Amino acid sequence: MALSVSLAFTRKIDFRASLAPLGRWGDDLLDRFDGHRLLRTIRVAAGQPALPFAADVPQEPSDRLELRVSGVAPEAAAALVAATFVTQTDALHDLSARDYLIAQLAERHPGLVPVLIPDPFHALVRSISAQQINLAFAARIRQRLALAYGTRLEIGTDFVYALRSEALAEATVEELRALQLTYAKARAVVATARAATAGELERDDLERLDDDALIGHLTRLPGIGRWSAEWFLARTLGRPRVVAGDLGVRKAVGRLYGAGIPSEDETRRLTEHWGGAATVAQALALHDLAVSAESPRTPPAR
Repeated sequence: MALSVSLAFTRKIDFRASLAPLGRWGDDLLDRFDGHRLLRTIRVAAGQPALPFAADVPQEPSDRLELRVSGVAPEAAAALVAATFVTQTDALHDLSARDYLIAQLAERHPGLVPVLIPDPFHALVRSISAQQINLAFAARIRQRLALAYGTRLEIGTDFVYALRSEALAEATVEELRALQLTYAKARAVVATARAATAGELERDDLERLDDDALIGHLTRLPGIGRWSAEWFLARTLGRPRVVAGDLGVRKAVGRLYGAGIPSEDETRRLTEHWGGAATVAQALALHDLAVSAESPRTPPAR
């Protein structure tokens, strides 16, 4: 039975723009967003089963989101869902006062906020799937993983999948290769699943680590390099982090500052002043790049 819960935010959010990265490259059955309806899962506590939730997303910026949550503890689930929207704006206001190009982005996309992928195992599999391939194909790979190694969770007439780390921990590399994962990615997914089932990816434990310690912890896993660990910092824990080695981030930063496609080191130099606003500034720059690709427009004024 699905229960309705209303989320209230302290600012208006452009939910369509903020959630767009979840569905931009196709339906992976795990983070489902078609521009109108959101379907995801949340875990209220470690070791607990994933709970599905759904929302009909407002088409205009709004400070409210109406959820339908299936399972127990709807209020607790709703609070966790609300926390996936990074709405803190003080650091961005401070950066905008010092960087007029960021100020222009913030004015152009006033309701855009980063949206987190809160489950560590899910986040790392998503990151592994997207390494060095077309992102639409990465979404298809995740869909195949969901169908083969996930649990279908229904909410009303809708459904969403949650990956089962225990099932993937027992999978063979050859079985995952049959889903068109490369050998390296299949090995990485199995190793990550085994780490999750061994309790090495509990969110509460990871949150206690500082950035360097967390990067060291994650990069011990096969297939998790520095860039994937930095995405984890930004998109799972919501910490201020520029993923300077990622090609998309380099393109977005280069477009913003008129630097072509800067190197990783140059990207770090160009963004070192972002400070505590790094994750939201990165989200703004990436969104502006995506919008420009969908509807070409004049680049930001230099």
